[in-house]
Amino acid sequence: MRARYGVPLGITAAGAAGLLYAAGFEARSFRLRRVTIPVLPAGMRPLRVLHVSDIHMVSEQRKKQRWLRALAGLRPDFVINTGDNLSDPEGVPEVLDALGPLLEFPGAYVFGSNDYYGPKLRNPARYLFEKAQGRYGLNGNPPAVGAIHNPWQQLRDGFDEAGWLNLTNTRGVLKAAGVSVELTGVDDPHIKRDRYEQVAGGPSGSGDFSMGVVHAPYLRSLDAFTADGYPLILAGHTHGGQLCLPFYGAFVTNCDLDTGRVKGLSTHTAEGRTAYMHVSAGCGTNRYTPVRFACPPEATLLTLVGRE
Repeated sequence: MRARYGVPLGITAAGAAGLLYAAGFEARSFRLRRVTIPVLPAGMRPLRVLHVSDIHMVSEQRKKQRWLRALAGLRPDFVINTGDNLSDPEGVPEVLDALGPLLEFPGAYVFGSNDYYGPKLRNPARYLFEKAQGRYGLNGNPPAVGAIHNPWQQLRDGFDEAGWLNLTNTRGVLKAAGVSVELTGVDDPHIKRDRYEQVAGGPSGSGDFSMGVVHAPYLRSLDAFTADGYPLILAGHTHGGQLCLPFYGAFVTNCDLDTGRVKGLSTHTAEGRTAYMHVSAGCGTNRYTPVRFACPPEATLLTLVGRE
């Protein structure tokens, strides 16, 4: 009996322990990463940028809310929020409360699909099937039936009233630490709301520095920003793969970006130009899959310094 059932029981026990760790510990093990990017014009003072993404707030997530409020202690020069703040239609007040101290700083934002629509229960294996077929979000898949519409307008109004720039298919100039930063953003490519043609043409030169901002790092957006001469692109969406294998990494990115650049700092090249790209692994999960493995929730303090 022991020889026959010992191995299956051992595998079951290991799987259960892994699930308890992924849901009970790692998904709530919030941490801050620090990254230095040599991207500013020579002679310009360093800028400290807090990049937050994929909060996926659900009511009563008190630990996450406390952690987000504490990030204001970093005193960044400005904040960039790359979307997917919600995973609960009732979560807008808690997002605004958790981000309240950060809203005191200059900032800008784009939305992701989960800001517009509520999550639905789905088989996680579909991400692997869709990757094999090259289908992601509304890029190859039909629109969802019976989608829940989130009150994203309330979230937008809260950010706007605090003075954050709305970069939905538009440009803006942010004043921070005596510097003008020209920002260009597009709406979420994952649900085909991006309209890069409305902002095409590259930096106007009106700012001391420029960057592109997008929720989901689809190649068409990365290509456009890079070819237009933006030296830095910030994105989120991928959750860093969310369920990763130690010493291997992510299995999926939930978009057409390769898994080698699923999170952190990398570069992107298009039409002979190269840009730095930072993809945040985010600090939340879909409410129906509240697990992370080998990919803890995060925010990132980016220190932008002069080019070498």
